Formats: sequence, C-alpha cells, structure tokens
Amino acid sequence: MNLKSTEKKEKSIVELTIEVTKEEFEKALTAAYKKNVSKITVPGFRKGKAPRRMIEKMYGESFFWEDAVNESYPEAYEAALKESDTKPVGRADMEVLEISADGYTFKAKVPVKPEVSIADYKGIEAPKPAVSVDPAEVDAEIERMRKRNARIESVDREVKVGDTVVIDYEGFIDGEPFEGGKAEHYSLEIGSNRFIPGFEDQLVGAKPGEERELNLTFPENYHAENLSGKNVVFKVKVHEVKESILPELDDEFAKDVSEFDTVDELKADIEKKILNSREEAAKSAFEGAVFSKVAEKLQADIPDAMIENQIDTLIENFAYRIGGQGVGFSKYLEMTGMKQDELREIYRPQAEQQVKLNLAFEKIAELEGLEVGAEEVDEEYNKLSEQYNMPADKVKILLPEESLKSDLLLRKAASFVVDNAVATEPKAETDEEALDNKAEPDGEKAEKKAESRKKAKEKKSE
Repeated sequence: MNLKSTEKKEKSIVELTIEVTKEEFEKALTAAYKKNVSKITVPGFRKGKAPRRMIEKMYGESFFWEDAVNESYPEAYEAALKESDTKPVGRADMEVLEISADGYTFKAKVPVKPEVSIADYKGIEAPKPAVSVDPAEVDAEIERMRKRNARIESVDREVKVGDTVVIDYEGFIDGEPFEGGKAEHYSLEIGSNRFIPGFEDQLVGAKPGEERELNLTFPENYHAENLSGKNVVFKVKVHEVKESILPELDDEFAKDVSEFDTVDELKADIEKKILNSREEAAKSAFEGAVFSKVAEKLQADIPDAMIENQIDTLIENFAYRIGGQGVGFSKYLEMTGMKQDELREIYRPQAEQQVKLNLAFEKIAELEGLEVGAEEVDEEYNKLSEQYNMPADKVKILLPEESLKSDLLLRKAASFVVDNAVATEPKAETDEEALDNKAEPDGEKAEKKAESRKKAKEKKSE
C-alpha cells in the first residue's frame, strides 16, 4: 500500500488517495480466483479446475478485478488510516480512480471529528422559575386520594353526576339496531364522558328500574364512519344506582392510605413531593436552556456521518423501548404507518443537538482541565451493577472503561457549565410562546406520533 496523498476537505472530511501495488493486487486476484473458481465452467475443464489465466482469457482480463478490489481495499484502507493518523467517526466513501493488472488507486473520503472552538461558556444566563405549592393543590390531591379509596354503595334514589349506574342499552338508527350499540349490565360513571355527548346527561334523574329513550347524534368526527353525524335512539334500562361514599378526612384515613399518622403529616408530604417535582422540572428546564446556548456557541464543521450515527443510536434506543412492550420494531412501524426515513427526520434535530453538545463538552473539559479519576469510575460501575442487578465484572465487559470515562467526563463538563450559569427570572410568556414551550422533545414527539397513528388505525378497525 502506498498513501499517495492526504487532503482535508469541507465538513471535516479527510480525503485519502491510496495505491494498492501490483504485488498486493495479484495476491487479491488469486484469492478472488480461489473463491469463485468452483462456480465457473470452461469448456475442456472439469468445473472448478480451470486455470485462472484460461478464465481471464475466456471472460476478459478484468473478470476477477471487482472481487479482488473488495478483497484488498479494507486492509489498504486500515493501513492508510494508521499511517496518516486519521481517526474516522463514520463509514468512508470509496471510489476507484484507476485500475489495471498492475494494481489500482482509490480515494477514501473519511469523516473525522471536527476541529472545535467554543468561548463564553461561563456565566451563561437562562431563565429559572421560582416554584411554590398552593394549599388548594394539596387539598385537590387529598380529594383524589379519598375518591380512590371511596366505598361504593347501592342507593334507591335518582341518578346524580358522579354516580355509577348499571344499565342495559341498545342503539337504533332509523329503527334498526347497529353493530356495537348494545350491552347488558354495563357499569357507567355519570360525568366520565365515556359515551357520546348527551348520553350520560340524559340519565341524570333516572331511578332504579326506570327505562328511558335517549335521542342523540353521533359527532361528525366519530371514529366509526358509518355512525359519524348520524341520529340515534338509545333504549336504556337502569338496573342499579351506586354512590361513592368518600372516607372521612381524619387521622385514621391518613394511617390507612400512607405511612403517616396524621392528616397534617400526609399533607406536608404531598406538598413536599409536589415541590420537589416542580424543582426538578425547573432545574431540567434551566439546564435545557443553558445547553441550548452552549450548542449555539460551538464552532465546528460537523460531518454528516456523526449526525447519522447519532440518529442510528436514537432509533436503536427507540426500538429497544418498544421491544420492551412485546412488539418488534418493524412490526411497530407497520402498525403505525410510519416509515423509518420519516422517523429519522423526526429525530434529526435531537441528534444534531446531542452531537453539538458532546463536542462542546469535550472541548470544555479540555479547556478546564477536567478529569475522571479511578474512584469515580469504580463508583459508577458499582451504581450500574446495582441498577441492573448485574455483577460489576459483567458491566465492565458490556461497557468498557474508556467509554464510561468518556461519558463521565461529558457529565462533569455539563455540570461545570450549569454550576457556572446564572439563573434569571423568566419573562412573561405570550400565549404563542407558552404553546411552544409545551412541545415535547423530538424523541417523545416521534413516539407520540407513531402511537397516535397506531390508535387511529385501531379505531378504524373497530
């Protein structure tokens, strides 16, 4: 192998021009011949016994060239990478420039880590809201706990909102029953809005044993096309009315539903949990805003391969998560109608952001002289061992020390940036900004989009 030239191109591409010598090519041609000779028929020779020169004379000198190139270029490419000290971050594009029986020359466009610069990463300002808990929120959570622990009793009275009724019903369109419109001894909570508009409302005031006819209209956007917008009559018989009896809000209730002895202790715990949750959310939002500004400050000509590799990682994680639900990735895409290319584009902004941040944090770690010690590595391995209930030695096999140290260094750099950031008071949001801020991260957006498609298909099939 001769490395003829090394040239830096745009988008952090290093272009290597590599020559495979006659001797190397001849060796590859021999290997290609041995690999394929058993499949070649030449008149006058038993199958698999024809000499190479005879095959080349019959089929052309270049007959084995393609296989020989495939056989020889990986070794030549690896040697060129080593000689030029080029460290690829993705797959190179290969192109044969010239070829003959005396060897060939090819060009490899190799994506490499870009040169990175970043400044003004200390003292980044980002909004961080103050958090608090309204006593009414605690009371609302207490009420939800009471409802979850309510006692259900049959009552001989008219139906009220909040009651559960046991009913028979059958629906008719133009006097004819329709499929899926009938049930017996069905339990329905009045006010749950599980049925079409008006159904539950028209049962308010009914008594056990009473029969009613409900004149209703299916919504125009109803999932079943044969029913959308149709006028319908439901014949309903009320068998039973059940009332939820909430438990008394006293210390005995607190003991029954929690590890606390008094209602005051329970309320204090609820308030603490709400506050902690909001503090975590505020911290996460603050860090997200800081990291966005870090990514903006990065100066780097990032190769496309780094973005594509990160998209691959995100999709692999996505596939792993849905695999945990018992559905294969391909099957899931089929069920949702989402194509993989579409999924890749949804994940692209998230991948670009992650690559930028990784490069930025690597550079910040270098500039600040941040390091990861052996004790930190051991501590992390122990954490992972406990988390996955796996021996530490096995964790080390699955996650090599170098990769772990790299992850820890990125975390340390991220913490450094956050610790040196300045929290500011959030500005008042416009309605449009508030909606924008409610948007999900791209990964969650992808999953929700896929899930919505899945549900839409399921509804159509009902």
